[in-house]
Amino acid sequence: MKLLLSLLILFSINSYSQNIFTVEYESQSDINVFVVEYESQCDLKVFKVEYESQAKGNEGLWFFVKYQSQSNKKIYFVEYASQSDLKIFFVDYKSKAGWKTNKKKYLLY
Repeated sequence: MKLLLSLLILFSINSYSQNIFTVEYESQSDINVFVVEYESQCDLKVFKVEYESQAKGNEGLWFFVKYQSQSNKKIYFVEYASQSDLKIFFVDYKSKAGWKTNKKKYLLY
């Protein structure tokens, strides 16, 4: 029983982490992403973390994985903002990461 409870807790924590894999083709992606030039244009401010354990929750802390099977979300970087589902801006500090527009938060659950 304790093992089952532990596995359930572990699975639920891991399912909300933001392990991201970048795909080569748009048809392979869960989300089309556009990187904006200015913070004011984004839906989500993203900070790239160094370790998978730091990418918890849905707060813009992304860990880029090497293999698709390790990811929670597959993204494709599009050339134009009009092609995107989500507009992101990369920030230099972990404390600056987060959602600017909550209406698109569901995309990463």
